[in-house]
Amino acid sequence: MLPGLSYPEESLKRLAGDLAERFHGVFATETVERYVLESYTGLLRTSSVKAHLTTRTARFSRERLTALAQAKGAIERAVPEVLFVCEQNAGRSQMAAVFTNVLSGGAVHVRSAGSMPSSELDPTMVAVMTELGLSLDESFPKPLTDDVVQAADVVITMGCGDACPIYPGKRYVDWELVDPAGQPIDEVRRIRDQVKANVIEMLAGLGVSPAV
Repeated sequence: MLPGLSYPEESLKRLAGDLAERFHGVFATETVERYVLESYTGLLRTSSVKAHLTTRTARFSRERLTALAQAKGAIERAVPEVLFVCEQNAGRSQMAAVFTNVLSGGAVHVRSAGSMPSSELDPTMVAVMTELGLSLDESFPKPLTDDVVQAADVVITMGCGDACPIYPGKRYVDWELVDPAGQPIDEVRRIRDQVKANVIEMLAGLGVSPAV
């Protein structure tokens, strides 16, 4: 452990140990420990449900370390990596991520993040996705970090492109979509359908036929 490094919860120490073993030979233990604490702190700033914070930290830390390993070439990118970014990571980017996962049938790997993440997902957005039988039970707002941008092949922003780091060799696209926050449900349905149409077009550009 790094000198002076302390964990606010014992579970985070165990998590760091598990991830250090998982990424053995890729990252030093100190790097893994730092990522766990940074991820925990980043989620703590906005999280309103502390009961899920450790579980979310585990997923966020693992996702970030995987992205960093991909960016360094230590882990192969078997499929195209797409990153969706909006301000709150509570509506548009989450819908886009779910649609991409479902419609690509695993032919694309997707991440999402927010330049100023909300505490929780937009409930109306969750409702209109549930109407289509699509679950967001495993989704939660995450702050935008440099590692997930570096790992992406395509970065799609939604009104917050200026907050996203620019790296050579990546494709940057901005989708002009109304923010669903505070909108009536019919308008959120319209936004949802536009997001789906955009995802289908994006997949076609990647040579992926949408799954039924």
